[in-house]
Order: sequence, then structure tokens, then C-alpha cells
Amino acid sequence: MRILHTSDLHLGRQFNGIPLDADHGAVLDQIVSAIASNDIDVLVIAGDIFDRAAPPASAVRQFNGFLSRVASETDAAVVMIAGNHDSGDRIASMSIMTNTRRALIRGAISADERPLVLSDAFGPVAFTGLPFAYEYAARECFTDEALQTPEDVLAAQVSCARRNIPEGARWVVVAHAFVAGASGSDSERPLTRVGGIETVGSAVFDGAHYVALGHLHRPQSVGASHIRYSGSPLAFGFDESDCVKSMSLVEIDAAGRSTVETIPFEPVRRVRALRGKHAELLLAEPSEDLIKVVLTDDAPIIDGMKRIRQVFPNACELVYERDERAPEIKSLGGRTLAVANPIEVIGDFLEHVRDDRLSEAELEVVAAALSRLRETEDAE
Repeated sequence: MRILHTSDLHLGRQFNGIPLDADHGAVLDQIVSAIASNDIDVLVIAGDIFDRAAPPASAVRQFNGFLSRVASETDAAVVMIAGNHDSGDRIASMSIMTNTRRALIRGAISADERPLVLSDAFGPVAFTGLPFAYEYAARECFTDEALQTPEDVLAAQVSCARRNIPEGARWVVVAHAFVAGASGSDSERPLTRVGGIETVGSAVFDGAHYVALGHLHRPQSVGASHIRYSGSPLAFGFDESDCVKSMSLVEIDAAGRSTVETIPFEPVRRVRALRGKHAELLLAEPSEDLIKVVLTDDAPIIDGMKRIRQVFPNACELVYERDERAPEIKSLGGRTLAVANPIEVIGDFLEHVRDDRLSEAELEVVAAALSRLRETEDAE
């Protein structure tokens, strides 16, 4: 069975206010071409199809056109789920009148997750789609108030899905989660409330032969080689400028072993940072790329961005190298400051500043000063 795994399209998204419609159109074209040229049996999209629950009409039309091409130009089945950016109801509506023998579209959480079962020369392969759901929705779905974390939710979904897998079938799970040990990016929205535990353990997927993940934007395996993020087709932040974006071509053999080959995307515009003096950058090769400019000039440049955009019209951030440098702060020897003892706090601070411990006489001076201060406060 040959699977093309992608995720996190984020259709309708902008990059620092710059529309990405043409960039998205190019990667969607490349996905259709990859399906056709690699004899793909199943296209998997692991969530965050749109960038927000109410996407612009242009993004909806773009995705509808893409699905129409997959249906008319290829023989691939489609498995896709809602991610945390999507409206589950919107994604679920795409399953109405869908050929259920060729597509599994999961938008809302269910207590009875039934797979799409396809067959190859070696027998059945069951595809389970587990749409993203917050804890409150899972508690209502499973009537279980004990579901308090993303891991609780996913474990409940996997447990329900496992009961419906045919005996002897190879099993592919599609999910949208932050698996512990994986690397995130700045452009990802947290999956839980502030202070909550966002990650899930990879052991929750025990028994699956391949796990197609979405949510994290860097392509990577986590926990085991068969548990994988395809990553997003486009870079959505400058921290991803060093990342080669790709889709994952997965082949599952008769024993359920999966091998993964990456197919790089060719972006219309790259996301990159340029560093140098303003005058030097004005002489660089013009580019339509999405640019962050880091100026090494000592003095601020008047109309710096305006002039940079004459060469790089999609420059969207300008900073000075001196402002990016974090101040060097020496550790206080890893000691935990005893807030209840102000003499030790002051002693640690002065030792840090002077690189020398206070003498007994100096500590007595500090203690006397603090004593006078307390007496003054008490008198007031």
C-alpha cells in the first residue's frame, strides 16, 4: 500500500500580512502531481486544512478545486481529519454524498470510530481518522469526566477505534497532536489552555503500523520511525527558514513494516533571513522571497525598510543585529536564592557583580542597614 502523507496546509493563511494564495496553489499542484507520478493508493491529510474555523471563500474554493482534481485525475482514496485550526463541522460537511469506499473524512469526535478498509495484494489495510478535539468535547462525547488532558482524549479515541479494526488488518492511524519528544515551531497554536499539558506519549499508538501525524510543521519521526509528522508544505515563520518542506511517501509491506521517502516541495517563494549592512543589501540580487532583514549597521537607517523593499518587495521584518543580541547574564552558581533571608539575597547579588564574596565586616554592614530599614518601616 502506497500512501502520500501531508498535513497543515493552513489554506487562507497570510505571512506577516502577505497573502499566500499563489504559494498554496503551487503546493497543491505538486501534491496532485506526486499522487499521479508515484502510483499513490491513499492521500492522507492530517488536519489543519484551513488556517481558521471560518476560512475565506477563496481558500474554500481552492481546496474544493484540489479535491476535484484528486478525484478526477487520480485513483487515490482520501483520508483527512480536522485539526485544531479547522471547524470540525465544516470538515465533516465534506463527507456528505462522499463515496465512503474511497474516502474517510472525519470532522467531529465520535465514540464509534470506524475505519476505511482498503485492500492491496497482501490483504486489508484499515485507516482510522481521529479528528482533533478539546477535552470538553471529548468528555461530552464519551460521557467521561476523567478526560482532562490531550493524552486522555487521544487514548479514548484510539481505544474506541481499535475495537473496529478487522482481525489481521494492517492499521494506519491519522491524528493531530503534539507527541512528546517532537520539535515544534513558533507558528503552531497550542493545543491546550495555558499551563496545561499539551503533549501525548507515543505509546498511545501501540498496535498501529503507521501513524500519520499533523500539527507540528517540521517533518520528523518521533518515538519510532513509523510515527511521523509530514510537516507543513510551506514555512509559516522565519524559524522554519532552515527546514526543507516535504510530503511523506509511505509504503507498507505485507508484514506491516513501513518505509518512508520524502518528496520535497518546491516553494514559489522561499522564507529566509538576510544579514548585512543596509548599503550592501541594496546591491543584492532582487527577489520575491519572504524576507527578514537583520541589519548590522551601528546607526539606525532612515526609511530603511522602504528602501529594502525596492529590492525585496516582500520584505516583512527588519531588525538590527544589536537589538537581537540577548545580554550575557552570568548564573549565580545555580543557587536558589533564599527570598526569606534578604542578607543572603544581597550577598549573592554583590558576589555576582564583584566576582568576590562579601567579608564578615561587609555582611555586618548589610545586616545593620536592613535592621534600620525594618525599624523605620515599623515606626511608620
